[in-house]
Amino acid sequence: MKTTEKLKGTVITGVVGEDVHIVGITVLGHALRKAGFNVVALGAQVPQEDFIGAAIETKADAILVSSLGGHAKELVQEFKDKCFEAGLGDIRLYIGGHLVIGETRWEDVEKSFKRLGFNRVYPPGVSMKQVVEDLESDLKGRN
Repeated sequence: MKTTEKLKGTVITGVVGEDVHIVGITVLGHALRKAGFNVVALGAQVPQEDFIGAAIETKADAILVSSLGGHAKELVQEFKDKCFEAGLGDIRLYIGGHLVIGETRWEDVEKSFKRLGFNRVYPPGVSMKQVVEDLESDLKGRN
């Protein structure tokens, strides 16, 4: 990206909780940077509070959470509530990866995470292009 081009927004990325599966969110970070986003990558084993602190510090537009261990629901309980409490009520929350263990219909997985306050929920293998396009659409006009 040329230095004269305006950034499309700032996003915080990381792998929540005790999960160490970093490859997917790292690749997504590269795709987002290439698309013109400022990406603050927190790495693996990131507590909710670190995502929120980084979002406050950088005035982020979105938080993108990855989890592949299958226990994401337990790891992101009250995440949206904590964002509200921290003054981030309008931040976009995305989550993706292998979010649950066992055979669960994707529609049910997606609904359960949306009830937890996530704006977008992605299955394993989602295309980077889809996430970038969704983020561009969701943030259009905010910056």
